[in-house]
Amino acid sequence: MTRSSAGSVAAVDLGATSGRVILGHVDGRAGTLALDHVARFPNGPVRLASGLHWDFTGLTRDLNAGLAEAFRREPGVSSIGVDSWAVDYGLLRGDRMLGEPFHYRDSRNDRGVAAVHELVPFDELYRRNGLQFLPFNTLYQLAAERESGWLGFADSLLLVPDLVGFQLTGARLAERTNASTTGLLGVASGEWDDELIEQLGLPASVFAPLVSPGERFGPLRAPVAAELGAPSGVEVVAVGSHDTASAVVAVPMRAESAAYISCGTWGLVGVELEQPVTTDAAREANFTNEGGVDGRVRFLHNVMGLWLLSESVRWWERDGDRIDLSELLAAAASVTVPVAVFDADDPRFLAPGDLPGRIAEWCAERGLAAPASRAEFARSIVESLAEAFATTVRTASILSGVDVLTIHVVGGGALNELLCQRTADRSGLPVLAGPVEATAIGNVLVQARAQGFAKGDLESLRGLVTRAFPPLRYEPRT
Repeated sequence: MTRSSAGSVAAVDLGATSGRVILGHVDGRAGTLALDHVARFPNGPVRLASGLHWDFTGLTRDLNAGLAEAFRREPGVSSIGVDSWAVDYGLLRGDRMLGEPFHYRDSRNDRGVAAVHELVPFDELYRRNGLQFLPFNTLYQLAAERESGWLGFADSLLLVPDLVGFQLTGARLAERTNASTTGLLGVASGEWDDELIEQLGLPASVFAPLVSPGERFGPLRAPVAAELGAPSGVEVVAVGSHDTASAVVAVPMRAESAAYISCGTWGLVGVELEQPVTTDAAREANFTNEGGVDGRVRFLHNVMGLWLLSESVRWWERDGDRIDLSELLAAAASVTVPVAVFDADDPRFLAPGDLPGRIAEWCAERGLAAPASRAEFARSIVESLAEAFATTVRTASILSGVDVLTIHVVGGGALNELLCQRTADRSGLPVLAGPVEATAIGNVLVQARAQGFAKGDLESLRGLVTRAFPPLRYEPRT
């Protein structure tokens, strides 16, 4: 029986501030790709007595309601794919989750860093896992978990998208692109580094078998299918379950001459390579080698991203003020006085709280005038991000040997006209903005290829993206 060249799949895209369920309709023969936004729901940290956590129970309720609506709208959905932010995980004993997953911004990570580096120096870690230093990488969280004693109760550890996959199918599997962010995957082998796991005193038995994007988790469990109104046989397909891995699939670029910025809560700035770069220079520049779809390498650096703006707005709104982001950015674009350009990667900006106050503090320490209004703070944030993006692109080019001629901005940052223009200005390179829904599109395309609705390599899939979502071009201004 010949499979159809067209069909629909459901993408579950979980971000640090919200989650979405999106239907993707793909016709490979006609070369068409379309999205149907089904559901959007809030996501964020909850502070419990034990620390900062995710409300995974609430998240599961909301994404299941979104999937039920997707099947109501399109009963012929062939599969489901799940992506989310990286590094965070849930612990299981049997079928029971041992508490809500910790949030990567929880303060316990500080003691985890010290515990890991006492056992394995960072230069050796980088040689083995190729990851930049981020204090919330999974191996640091697990060192803190080990000290608390809870890790000894678990028989499984699943990263957030895999934990969703388990709830949907009952399968305990670990998707490779997200597993590569744990720090426990060999950068050369793409397999769990059992020697490092043992060296860190972690139980090897909790790590699930690895699967690659396009492979199957399996069909929905019967009770789940009934709850969702899904026909029997609908399966969950592994996608690039680290949201940046999915987003990079949908960057309409020529990888040999382009850099990408997947810009949302974080700004992931880098290039796509065939082989990792683990030189001393790459380690000193704090660049990471994360797994991509089809075995590609995402050679990139994390910049603090639009978190700086969203958390500042949240702080200003804490007393009941309502801020319209588009009006704030319009006011920021009209600022004519010079504003401070601060180090967007300063660790003081990582934790939730009074970010405007910390920006002012950073300026005061250097004898710089702090922004005097909300519009000036917003302009300072945009200028600082644009400078960080431009600098990081230049560094990525030098370290990787990629001759970057264009910069692609995807994700929510593609809607920020001021940020895109100032990134072009500060880099001296044209910026191509869009698609905004790159993560969901990449999720959809990997599923569509697994179902036979699309064919070919990443370049072929990106051709579909270019036709469906032509990017907006920003030329650098003198």
